[in-house]
Amino acid sequence: MKLATFSVGHEQACVGLVDPEAGRIRDLLALAKSTAGVDETSFRSMIALIESGDAGLDQLGRLAKIVEGGNVDGLALSQVKLHAPLPVPPQIRDCSVFEQHIRDAPVGMSRVRASLGIGTEIASSEVPAIYRSQPLYYISNRFGVTGPDMPIEWPRYSEVMDFELEVAVVIGRRCKNVSVERAPEQIFGFTILNDFSARDQQAKEMAGGLGPTKGKSFDCGNAMGPWIVTRDEISLPLDLGAEVRVNGQTWAKTRTKGMLHGISEIISFISTDETLHPGEVIGSGTVGGCCGLEMGRFLQDGDVVELDVERIGILRNAIKRQV
Repeated sequence: MKLATFSVGHEQACVGLVDPEAGRIRDLLALAKSTAGVDETSFRSMIALIESGDAGLDQLGRLAKIVEGGNVDGLALSQVKLHAPLPVPPQIRDCSVFEQHIRDAPVGMSRVRASLGIGTEIASSEVPAIYRSQPLYYISNRFGVTGPDMPIEWPRYSEVMDFELEVAVVIGRRCKNVSVERAPEQIFGFTILNDFSARDQQAKEMAGGLGPTKGKSFDCGNAMGPWIVTRDEISLPLDLGAEVRVNGQTWAKTRTKGMLHGISEIISFISTDETLHPGEVIGSGTVGGCCGLEMGRFLQDGDVVELDVERIGILRNAIKRQV
């Protein structure tokens, strides 16, 4: 199933069941209210549905069967506004596990640093041993989330804006010390994450050894969507077709392979002596070759970026410079 957070006009956002092929979305809250024995509170928001656990999923299955029966026409996707599936997730962690990106990104960053006069350009880099021994990640800004077709506000302190194609996992239940074998059971679903990056600012900050800070943390810096695909539709390990288009032109086309640590290993590692909560988002990290830093090619004001991931959908955003 594909589940979106959407609104119509000035109405409060709610959860919808999406049929992309038909271009329709069904209001699950309205359907729950009219269906005997279904707890409507589970469908007032995406986080409420996720937190409702197995009981909510069972009720979701009931509603989906009603929709499949052809008794709910719904709305055209063109009539609604799609929001980020989780407008304010409880937490965002963003990993870096794709070997190609780990190898090539430092070369690209060296070019940025050289252009700023704060370093020298390098021709190649090796994968540090720590990346092979464990998944690495940072905590991102959960309040900086935006949704599909929303403008990305280019931060005024930056001149070098970049995109990053990632697949994001949404945690479905409270869990801790999860084994690799049980990790898939903790997943609610998958969505697309575009981790927008102010590369010149990041190049300066990373020298401090504390992370990217303002290179990543700004309003609209984490675009997510267009919806969440439930875990039953996507198999692990990830092997999905992925494409980046800018203004309709293909900049990258690949598959989501080449992870040093798979999704199950990532969840198991993060949950070690640390509780994960329903609705938390874990980014896969940049799929190899799917950011401008690796290409030496960055965004311009007005560019429209499309991230297209097989079995999930297309996340589209335009870049807008602030005056």
